[in-house]
Amino acid sequence: MERQHLVDSINYLNKQIKQFPHTAIILGSGLGRLVDEMIEKTIINGANIPHYPLSTVADHAGTWVVGKLANIRILALKGRVHTYEGYSARRVTYSIRLMAKLGVSRLIITNAAGGINKNFRPGDLMIITDHINLMFDNPLIGDNSVSAQQRFVDMSNAYDKKYIKGAIETAYALNIPIQTGVISTAKGPTYETAAEVRMARLVGSDAATMSTVPEVIAARQQNIRVLGISCITNMATGISQQKLNHDEVRETADRIKDQFIKLIKGILLNIEKW
Repeated sequence: MERQHLVDSINYLNKQIKQFPHTAIILGSGLGRLVDEMIEKTIINGANIPHYPLSTVADHAGTWVVGKLANIRILALKGRVHTYEGYSARRVTYSIRLMAKLGVSRLIITNAAGGINKNFRPGDLMIITDHINLMFDNPLIGDNSVSAQQRFVDMSNAYDKKYIKGAIETAYALNIPIQTGVISTAKGPTYETAAEVRMARLVGSDAATMSTVPEVIAARQQNIRVLGISCITNMATGISQQKLNHDEVRETADRIKDQFIKLIKGILLNIEKW
């Protein structure tokens, strides 16, 4: 059934855009303002794409935008869907399988995250070096028609090492402070308890989020190279005594948007060479 759904979606998208770019970016909570910087834009409402899962979350518009940023043609997904909306990890990654079939080979994936590393501060940008899946779900579950190689996907280079090196060097060249670290991802929608944060620290997590991991797994299955960037929008429960709320996420993301856009532009100018 999904195969036919993908065909329907692709047929629709190909009528809107003659050729899709090879580079895509998924914009996390509060980071969608990057789309405002794009020019020569074609905007596709996700609600019009056949079988496409729709977002129910503020700041996740669910639109596909094809245009130019830093004179580089890209596909930007303004918003995503999450497992906490009732979607399975498999359904959450429908957009990734669509992108792969449309020729995307490079993915910059972003998110808002809570800082677990005590050296972090709200407003930091963090290059993701690896992840810990605490969702206890996987987008490849039930995909029984694929080969063993596509089912048992190697995750040793989940976040492309050349991309990580290039992004760090770009940040330094642009004088943008940058962190690196490991994300842990749980389903949400509740924020983590102090005990859960202590556990995440013990197993090696630097930041916590409610997205990204399923998309990265699906992207690697499709041989899409991935660069991950987290915006540390708050400190996790127990690291800070401040109560958490979604407004804080939006406010922090808005505060650092200029640095974030500057970094993404710098990366886009170089990513094809990495």
